[in-house]
Amino acid sequence: MTPPRLELTGIAAGYADLPVLQDISLTIGPGEFVSILGPSGAGKSTLFRLLTGALKPARGEILFDGRPLDTGSSPFAFMPQRDALMPWRRIIDNTTLGLEVQGISRHQARKRVEPLFDEFGLSGFERHYPSALSGGMRQRAALLRTVVQNRPMLLLDEPFGALDALTRAGMHRWLENMWMRHQWTAMLVTHDVREAVHLSDRIYVLSPRPAAIIEVVDIPLPRPRVRTGVAGAEAARIETAILDTLLSPYEGQSS
Repeated sequence: MTPPRLELTGIAAGYADLPVLQDISLTIGPGEFVSILGPSGAGKSTLFRLLTGALKPARGEILFDGRPLDTGSSPFAFMPQRDALMPWRRIIDNTTLGLEVQGISRHQARKRVEPLFDEFGLSGFERHYPSALSGGMRQRAALLRTVVQNRPMLLLDEPFGALDALTRAGMHRWLENMWMRHQWTAMLVTHDVREAVHLSDRIYVLSPRPAAIIEVVDIPLPRPRVRTGVAGAEAARIETAILDTLLSPYEGQSS
């Protein structure tokens, strides 16, 4: 039996006297798209700090492909909340940055990246600076920089949070199509319920801090996801149910 790509069991973590996560257990199989959804400050990004080795768990176990996670040779490619493109580097050189950090020469890194510009909707912008690109194009460039590292798993930390609603909706469709084509294994951290439902195979819903998983929601909707007809109505029903779960701790509180 093939082990999960990523498995967390009984994870607890925090900072000094501030507990952030308590008893977090989850699994992600190869090729799955899973989201971590919760209120602001619930510790979603702390999960990524644990995976990247920036923080050690107080207790619990993290396995990758059935073995204890070795953060010294990280299997993750990480995309942060902001695109983090360097304004003084052209787009071609921004997208090769992760490879160059790994010790790959700029020439070889460019040879690996250049064939992907058309697929990522960036053809013709290789020599432009980030200031010339729209918000959506900048995020596609940031994702290209992430996936070209060819790591086993993507970590996406609210990558579309700074975009306007229309651009964000377009990015959801584009990312879903790219994920279906490449069969990436991905974990998305978000507080956007609609985004999570549109993109995910499964959603882990966190409580307020100290966060525990209060619900696991499988998304049995056909792909590509649509907002019309029976599937659209079912997506709306799932979104409403998740919102009810997220808001339940605040019911009865005074303003």
